[in-house]
Amino acid sequence: MLFLVAALLLFGVTLGAVAHAPLGLSAVAAVVIGAWLAVFALRERHARRRGTSH
Repeated sequence: MLFLVAALLLFGVTLGAVAHAPLGLSAVAAVVIGAWLAVFALRERHARRRGTSH
């Protein structure tokens, strides 16, 4: 339960920061985070096909 409260608090702080940032900066940050998540997903998929964890 404490983890959920902390996650929601962090989510709220992040949304508050994005609301005050310029749209261009928010878009660049979204693209960077999306690329990072895509690379992570591809690495995980590749690792599972090979049967290793990392």
